[in-house]
Amino acid sequence: MHEDLDEIVPRLYLGSWEAATDTNILNKYHITHILTVETSPLPRSITCFRHITTKFIEALDLPSEDLLSHFDDIYAFIEKGLNTGAVLVHCYYGVSRSATAVLAYLMKKYGWSFSKAFQKVKSKRRFVYPNEGFAAQLKLYQDFGCKIDRNEKKCKLFRLKLVTEKIKEGRNIPRNFLDLVQPDPKKFTDSFKCKNCHRALVAKINQFPHEDKSRECSKIYFVEPTSWMKVTELTKGELYCPQCSKRVGAFNWLGWRCSCDFKMTPAFYLDPSEAY
Repeated sequence: MHEDLDEIVPRLYLGSWEAATDTNILNKYHITHILTVETSPLPRSITCFRHITTKFIEALDLPSEDLLSHFDDIYAFIEKGLNTGAVLVHCYYGVSRSATAVLAYLMKKYGWSFSKAFQKVKSKRRFVYPNEGFAAQLKLYQDFGCKIDRNEKKCKLFRLKLVTEKIKEGRNIPRNFLDLVQPDPKKFTDSFKCKNCHRALVAKINQFPHEDKSRECSKIYFVEPTSWMKVTELTKGELYCPQCSKRVGAFNWLGWRCSCDFKMTPAFYLDPSEAY
């Protein structure tokens, strides 16, 4: 097998940018589908081929990148490609990003654990090594039964934590997390309200409960970010009621510790003395 291309299971190949842009290799292995997990798409000299279907996922090889949200699309693309031909999945070196994509596919396809899928891929391409962030996403995917439910709180919190990692890396808050910002609750929704003017602030289903000595803590209400908070503009700040401007809480993307000593990261919270 060419050093830049390895067959993981029949007709599913894992390789590098060099392999994906070498027409001799693509023809030799009868590649019909190419999945690129990189910062740049393939050049037109490859995408122009009518017999090759391509898909591009833009991602840096950093622990804070969100590949978890793409796992279902990755599975669908690879599965369709294997039903009609041969698939090459690649990043720059074929070590981390593309390996993560292949691992996610194998876990869902065969019901394998992360550990079993990793050993399979490593036995075929010995230097694969998803970074620690991608490994954590694969393990979470395993916990979810290889089904992504964006409405599941554990999934939401994990994606919010990825934003925190981007901030730690000195990067801006990305726009692709905006689906995690909840709309303002409707008037009759069961919600936390401002004690001063009774304006609905956050739906109670959007709370992240935490425990203090095995009992639910009520010293601080950690909640999901909501549109009126405008948390995309700063990494931390006070929260004021959008109707009466009374302070109702605060937020900090790098985390906040409740007086019960529980730390939430990132933290968007309402103060029980100002919200009920």
